[in-house]
Amino acid sequence: MEYRILGRTGLRVSVMGLGGGGHSRLGMAKGKTESESVNILKEGIDAGINFIDTAELYGTESIVGKGIQGIDRDKVIISSKKMVREGMTSSEVQEGLEKSLKNLGTDYLDIYHLHGVTPEGYDYCVSEIYPEFQRMKEKGMIRFIGITERFEKDYNHRMLQKGVDDGIWDVMMVGFNMLNQSARNLIFKKSVEKNIGILNMFAVRRAFSNPERLSQIILELVEKEQVNHEDIDEKHPLNFLIHENGALSLTDAAYRFCRYEPGVHVVLSGTSNPDHLRVNIESLSRPPLPEEDVAKIKEIFKKVDSVSGS
Repeated sequence: MEYRILGRTGLRVSVMGLGGGGHSRLGMAKGKTESESVNILKEGIDAGINFIDTAELYGTESIVGKGIQGIDRDKVIISSKKMVREGMTSSEVQEGLEKSLKNLGTDYLDIYHLHGVTPEGYDYCVSEIYPEFQRMKEKGMIRFIGITERFEKDYNHRMLQKGVDDGIWDVMMVGFNMLNQSARNLIFKKSVEKNIGILNMFAVRRAFSNPERLSQIILELVEKEQVNHEDIDEKHPLNFLIHENGALSLTDAAYRFCRYEPGVHVVLSGTSNPDHLRVNIESLSRPPLPEEDVAKIKEIFKKVDSVSGS
């Protein structure tokens, strides 16, 4: 497992982060028992993953808490999140953090994010909630402050464009993948300049494992004139990536594409079973895709800012 420094936080993080949300929620969404979900997390840690992401909303904080029991706290980086609504009081914010800390069995969070902030809600978060996060940081309850977007609705990062200009966030969770690379120019250029830690979500979505969904998305992008039909095989749009010296699968390509994107520090990956976990670890441990394949992906989807890949 390779490690990187997460921007100005100075935290040494694994390039693969284990996500507690998404469609799997560490197996809880797939009918796994609590002990099975805890074991998935433990196996990830044993493989060298030290970045664990969860959230109040996911319902997996207690799983993470049980998974890190017996491990030196400074050996793992724990990221969690608070969903914000307008009118939320400072006491509600602090109570939320206190509950998360109790679930996780720790007295501090390495990163605490404002969760899924919309473009319309950003200003409220900055003026009313961010100061409370700062106060909790001063108390030692959190080390660094982050913010995450709603990529499935905010495809072109309108909220994070405000956030990266403000420069007040230590860490950002950003949607970025082979189909929608808009964050490269809209976010990563400035985040690199400001040394903001970047967590990559949505690296792998349903389109990369479901050929019918991928074809549907490609057709929509052609109709929107964001993809040129002459540049792509609409029936097998990404199969050129799979060859002897290239990717083993579209999922493998998707992870490797994001893992070597300049500005990305951690690629988040969710799973519901140990075998899938091992496959994802292997993908994120492989070398970059061939330069010509990366160049072709960049060229085909350079105009796209209207899909998440789900």
